[in-house]
Order: sequence, then C-alpha cells, then structure tokens
Amino acid sequence: MDNSSLLDEVELGIGTWQWGDRPTWGFGGDYAEAEIKAAFDVCLARGVSFFDTAEMYGRGRSERYLGQFIKTAGRPVTVATKYMPFPWRLSKGRLPAALRRSLDRLGLERVDLYQIHWPFPPVPIETWMDALADAVQAGLVREVGVSNYSVAQTRRAHAALARRGVRLASNQVQYSLLDRRPEQSGLWSLCRELDIRLIAYSPLAKGTLSGKYTPDHPPRGPRARRYSPALLTRMQPLLKLLREQGEAHGHKSPGQVALNWLICKGALPIPGVKSAAQAEENTGAAGWRLTDAEVQKLDATSDQVRLDADGNQAG
Repeated sequence: MDNSSLLDEVELGIGTWQWGDRPTWGFGGDYAEAEIKAAFDVCLARGVSFFDTAEMYGRGRSERYLGQFIKTAGRPVTVATKYMPFPWRLSKGRLPAALRRSLDRLGLERVDLYQIHWPFPPVPIETWMDALADAVQAGLVREVGVSNYSVAQTRRAHAALARRGVRLASNQVQYSLLDRRPEQSGLWSLCRELDIRLIAYSPLAKGTLSGKYTPDHPPRGPRARRYSPALLTRMQPLLKLLREQGEAHGHKSPGQVALNWLICKGALPIPGVKSAAQAEENTGAAGWRLTDAEVQKLDATSDQVRLDADGNQAG
C-alpha cells in the first residue's frame, strides 16, 4: 500500500458548500456566480488550489460551478467531493453511478479525493469501503476518505480499505477552537496513529471566530441558536487573544489565527469563501506558523468557551 498522499503537502483548502446553496447560505442574494468565481481566482493566485465539494451542495450546483471554473483555471486544481449514503441507497452499486454523475458535473475523468459524506445506516461501513476501493481500481478516484466518522467507524473503514490495499486518506469532521471534539473523542490521536489526514470543516465556527459577530450583533438564521449572545460574551477573552497573537504575526486577523491554529494541529482547514475579499482573508492563514506556546495558550483559553457535543456552552 502506498503511504504517500496528495494531502501531505496541502496546508489549507477551500470549502464550497456555499456555492449554489440557497436555503442555508442564500446564494443568489448578496452573492452569486460572479462573486464565487472571483473568490476562486483569488485562491489560485494565493497558491490555494484544494477545493472540497459534494453532490449534495446546492443539489449539484457546487460541483458544476467548480468544474466550470476549473476549465479556465490554467493551472492544476485538486478536487475533493463526496457521496451521500442515503438510507435508500442499499447496495454498493449505487456509488459508481453517483460518482460518474459527480465527474460529469465537475468535467473530470478522475476525482482526487472521494469521500463518504456520513456513516448512515443501514448499509455497513465495509460495503461502502469496498465500493471506494473499486472506484480507485477503476481509475475514477485517486484517493478516498470519509466524513463525520467516529473513532470506531474510522477504525472499521481503515481496516476494510487496508484489506483491499487502499489507504484511508482522510476523515472530514467539524473542528475549530469552539469545537474540539476530535481531540476529546480520541479521533485526532487515531488519525495521527493511522496517518489519516483530519480535514476540518466549519473551522471558523460559521464565521464566529472571525470576530465579525458580537453579543449585540449575533449571527442570524440557522446559526443564531448555536452561536448565541451568551456564547459570544463568553468568547471575548478568546477573541482578544486571537487579536493579540495576530498582531504579533504581522497584523493577522482573528480568523487567520484561528485557521493557523488548526494548521499547527496538523489538520487541513477548509473555510468557505463567497467573495474575493473572503478568499484574500482566509488564504492569509497559510505560509506562517504560531509558536508552540501560542498554540497552548489558545488551547487553554478555548477550554473556557468551546461547545460541547450537543452544541451547548462548555465550561
């Protein structure tokens, strides 16, 4: 089994859930195709070329936009997408057809990283891993990963793929200074043990760690309940520390420091971008490092405010 991975040298990626998604993100309102194309171009110009999408994002629109942008990129782009194992997808034969539809939307002959989006029942994990291994051997997929898998589920996935001579390259989970469940559960340690790259989605806690929200101006919509004014009040010492550390590293923003914290942890953060300005901001998290002492101080401060497993305030 080849132990090298295309993710080994990737420091920062970009999530594209917002691209084409109307119900959650309001695509077509204050941003649309022109804005996400500008964001894509800025990312490439800043040296960030790993993009994560999924068949579910915008009902396929995210994959279509990404594929459209890749055609005129003029440089290599690394693409990760995901298969949703809906409970009515009852056989491994459902995966190849879904993969080919994703490839058609992306305009690609092969995807770099193909992931199982959730460990939904009733189909066993081993069945989907067998289907992923088939996709690798068919030349349709370069590497495979999972998303939202627990410690036990990750072990099962790793073992099933190993029996086919295929490595489990990644597990994509929610991970940020406000949600450190991967560390608490043992998943972070397991990924290091098995050489699985931990991809961190929602690395800015839906923008909360960027510092743009305050107790008087909390986020709206679906994020309002999870990131309440009470939590934002408790967060102020953490945001203050993010600002202080950012100033010490050449005027980096709180969000850039929060992303760099994940990079220093060995994770691959994939913040979303909806505009050129967001792309400029988020790509500024790469190419530098917090010190070990700064990381430890962020750990200790986040312990006082991070979310527990139910989304409630911990501490």
